[in-house]
Amino acid sequence: MTGNTHTPPTTPTRTAPTPRRVVVVGSGPTGLLLAGDLAAAGVPVTLVEKRPRGISNLSRAFVLHARTLEQLDARGLADDLERKGQALDRIRLFGGLALALDTLPSRFNHLLVIPQYEVEEVLRHRAEEAGVRFAYGTEVTGLRQDAGRVTLEVRGAGGEPDELTADYVVGTDGMRSAVREAIGLPFPGRSVIRSVVLADVRLDEEPESLLTANAVGDAFAFIAPFGDGFYRVIGWHRGRDIPDSEPVGLDEVKEIARLALGRDYGMRDARWMSRFHSDERQAPAYRVGRVFLAGDAAHVHTPAGGQGMNTGLQDAANLGWKLAAVFNGQADSALLDTYQAERHPVGASVVRSSGGIVRLAMAKRPWTRALRAGITAALGRVGPVRRRAVGRITGIGYAYGAPRGAHPMVGTRAPDIALRSGRLYEALRGGRFVLIAPRPYEAGEIGRAGEAGERAGRLAVERWAGGSRTTVLVRPDGYVAWAAGSPDAASVEAALVAALGVPDRS
Repeated sequence: MTGNTHTPPTTPTRTAPTPRRVVVVGSGPTGLLLAGDLAAAGVPVTLVEKRPRGISNLSRAFVLHARTLEQLDARGLADDLERKGQALDRIRLFGGLALALDTLPSRFNHLLVIPQYEVEEVLRHRAEEAGVRFAYGTEVTGLRQDAGRVTLEVRGAGGEPDELTADYVVGTDGMRSAVREAIGLPFPGRSVIRSVVLADVRLDEEPESLLTANAVGDAFAFIAPFGDGFYRVIGWHRGRDIPDSEPVGLDEVKEIARLALGRDYGMRDARWMSRFHSDERQAPAYRVGRVFLAGDAAHVHTPAGGQGMNTGLQDAANLGWKLAAVFNGQADSALLDTYQAERHPVGASVVRSSGGIVRLAMAKRPWTRALRAGITAALGRVGPVRRRAVGRITGIGYAYGAPRGAHPMVGTRAPDIALRSGRLYEALRGGRFVLIAPRPYEAGEIGRAGEAGERAGRLAVERWAGGSRTTVLVRPDGYVAWAAGSPDAASVEAALVAALGVPDRS
């Protein structure tokens, strides 16, 4: 006889809450800066990278421009990079034209020649110190999202599938972005230059300039130092349309250099050579729901003007503080829409300008040569034209849109203003807003939002070192959020509430 058995009631199991975090995909300069900014603001961050950990020599970027150096200065990183790199006070373009940088209205009135891997090393150290979790050898294979979260499908180094959930995902994973493909965004554009050769070589003869570049007839060549005795050579010949898979020989690199530069500087001992093509492409949107794109995942263009790495780093500087504010409940999610509104036009401008430089440098037809001569003359003789060109290449000339009726300063880049306590970009450190006033504020004059922002380290209240009568609120990325001449306390408080949010009354 079978006895009765008693099954105890089951206790409902509680599913552990999904941890809140942001996942950044791609550990190039853009991803490293963004991840470091988020982690520094208290946001849990996982940085996913398909490659194993290590320094790559695949970098093609060698230049940091003034606006990027200002952004890095606001993070306390610029001076270290300045010591590692070499300053150059002019940009050489086509037809022997050189644009002087020593009159730039910036602390960094030069460009800094420094290999991309040096920039990555500094940014990686900062991200690690801030607490970013790195997942190397992890490849994104898919993505799905709903109103509340994003789920990344990934494959680890051993081939095992896994999933990562996040509040937001940012794809900084380059031109062949798996994130962009997973959200179904096209990448319209075309290949502009095919069969570009790259080589890392030693030289028997040191070039006369820190950066050497020239185009003659159908050939273009560029030489930049790594700083370890090797030089990166980039070369292109219009008549060679060879697949990227074809091997590169040193003789081919030397021949292109001789055609474009008049000599090959005794190139020898190549440690690495490759071939690639340069595209002009831009995603139509930098945001789809809870997923964002930045850097080469959002836009690619020719290397002319050295704007690629710089534009990506400035994307990250724009998005980071906004994403942190929304994640931390300090701003409405509508703030995230301004990333597309502000950075997409800049990306489009860089695609146009870098492509224009290449086309003019390689001008072959009589009418294009005449156009180049006219532009060269205008840049050399007309001050406003030259300043606009320099401002675009260096990044300091870009401004963001402002509401109708706003003060003329709103949306513009704030220079490194002298304050009673020091410099503006020192005051910006820590991802803070900075309120600059012509006089000290009494207790209560900046309102509850301002006082709460000061206590939380989200706001620094400073005074002009000079005699300006304008009150200015500067965003964490160094652009003016609000300004007014002699505002009353209510106007100041309203501006701070709009920027910092309404403080908790509990």
